[in-house]
Amino acid sequence: MLGLDPATLISRAIVLVIAFTIHEFSHAWVATRFGDDTPRINGRLTLNPLAHLDPMGSLLLLVAGFGWAKPVPVNPYALQRRSSSAMMWVSLAGPASNLALAILAAIPFRLGLANLTDAFGANEGFFPTVSQVMVDFIAINLLLMLFNLIPLAPLDGDKIAEFFLPPNLARSFENIRPYGPLILIVLVMVMPMFGIDIIQMLIMPPLKAIFGLLVG
Repeated sequence: MLGLDPATLISRAIVLVIAFTIHEFSHAWVATRFGDDTPRINGRLTLNPLAHLDPMGSLLLLVAGFGWAKPVPVNPYALQRRSSSAMMWVSLAGPASNLALAILAAIPFRLGLANLTDAFGANEGFFPTVSQVMVDFIAINLLLMLFNLIPLAPLDGDKIAEFFLPPNLARSFENIRPYGPLILIVLVMVMPMFGIDIIQMLIMPPLKAIFGLLVG
């Protein structure tokens, strides 16, 4: 995922527009279904990529293979009036949408309409092959799903984990939440500089396993 040839950049750009847009739209759609109009009022209940893409997060996805979009604003109090589990479902909607996209993109491989040889073979052209785009689409969607499931704020996994924790652990978890962004910066940017990439160790084994399961 580290190549910066034109074909790779074009492939990632296609993935970025679709995966991030569907991810954030899914958050907005589920929140709206639970009675929170905040996403709609803020113009996020849309499939227009311009409403969801973050410039820096998009750039990082292109050059590093991971990134982020603009978080969808929600009102937890409006959600809680409908259901105590609403915030969990809103948070889960984003990663679930990435898994669904990865599954859809894997179907042609399962049906023999695409193959990994074309995707991983040498490509000297300017544009990516269809198989290359689809492999990137599956891999990056799985990456986004697994990364967002890490139980640290502001990732989706924070609210998902909080819902399933017993009350005493949930209170301790609440105390850690303000430090979530700092912990993520250390894990993603600082520790790899010293040869310790915990995020990769956490994500790559399940990513490879799910990729193999989907593609066959």
